[in-house]
Amino acid sequence: MFAIIINAIAVLAGSAIGALARKGIRDKYITVLNTAMGLAALVLGINVAMSNMQKSQYPVLFIFCLALGGLIGTVLRLDQRMERATARVSGGSDLAEGITTGILLCCVGTLSMMGPVLSALYGDDTYLMTAATLNLVTMIVIASSYGFGTALTAIAVLAWQGGIYGIARLSATFISEELIAEVSIVGGVLIAASGLGVLNIKDCKTINLLPALFVPMLFFVVKSLLF
Repeated sequence: MFAIIINAIAVLAGSAIGALARKGIRDKYITVLNTAMGLAALVLGINVAMSNMQKSQYPVLFIFCLALGGLIGTVLRLDQRMERATARVSGGSDLAEGITTGILLCCVGTLSMMGPVLSALYGDDTYLMTAATLNLVTMIVIASSYGFGTALTAIAVLAWQGGIYGIARLSATFISEELIAEVSIVGGVLIAASGLGVLNIKDCKTINLLPALFVPMLFFVVKSLLF
């Protein structure tokens, strides 16, 4: 659990460093960093989705997850709630985009999902410490574009990794390679969608799609109960 706290601290530190650096960076350089972040998210998302799609035994499951997750997020009006919440901090919808990008990049992927599992089952924190290093760098770049408000990403990282850690402790058989693959496919698509938003190509309302990350878990729970 200590390594998970380190991950959250890395996000806070990266956000602070990026926000401080932002004050001394001209707008044109912030734009370049923003573009770089968008391109990186787009390529990373496509790579994550495609590499895990080869491992999937349910090729169309991610489509169902995105559709159902998007409907849930829209009904819950997650985008509006996020905008209202971030407006109280600073930056409004721009900050919401930054936080969403941070959540996706820091929470989705093998390191962030398998790390808590290995830590809970075997006491191996290698993946989590590697993830903390990547989170630090990622948040420096994001905060340099969106400001210190992106530090709220730390709450999501703590909840996400802590939740997986708790589930792994309670049920060693629940989190399988199949589940990791399906969540990674959905997460990869969301990361790519976030990249499109950062590049101002298409606002995919990525915030409303976030519940899609939990649909594969629901699918495997129902599958285990019925079969």
